[in-house]
Amino acid sequence: MDLKTQFSAFEFECGTDEAGRGCLAGPVTAAAVILPTVFSNAILNDSKQLSKKSRNTLRPIIESEAIAFAVEHVFETEIDSINILNASIKAMQNSISKLKIKPKFISVDGNKFKPYESIPHKTIIKGDSKYLNIAAASILAKTYRDAYMEKIHEEFPMYNWKKNKGYPTKEHRAAIKKYGITKYHRKSFRLLPEQYRLDL
Repeated sequence: MDLKTQFSAFEFECGTDEAGRGCLAGPVTAAAVILPTVFSNAILNDSKQLSKKSRNTLRPIIESEAIAFAVEHVFETEIDSINILNASIKAMQNSISKLKIKPKFISVDGNKFKPYESIPHKTIIKGDSKYLNIAAASILAKTYRDAYMEKIHEEFPMYNWKKNKGYPTKEHRAAIKKYGITKYHRKSFRLLPEQYRLDL
């Protein structure tokens, strides 16, 4: 199915999406993107459906052709304080707030959002595979978060965040069991299965 603009009646409609919600370490990262109504791209799709190479190819295209874009992280301490759902929504709202043009409408990937500055919005399940502006936001959120995880990998290489990006892989959990946790781990998450205990 070809991706399209959600509501063409809104010239400055932004799409927003997050990355990293299910991770054990690192921030949740969100992006907001306003695309021209005439924007098209043959390979743009939900970031999860694309290779790393395709995502990295698309990022500068989106950034150069977007009317406006912004990316924001919400970090582990705040995730633990307000919970991951609220942190995800806050990251999306923060990214919208940083746009150089105030959007007239907000298209949100998923089914949860909170009103932002009285701007009308719509939540769309799997919106990143249906609408260009949400797909573009998913690409930026994913690539910026991946770059951040690759950076902090150098500080704690034993967790291999360069590969797993903080997701709960067997390798990541084995490293947590062996080495314990870092300042980048989300302490409110179940970092290990119940049969193991961590001293937090």
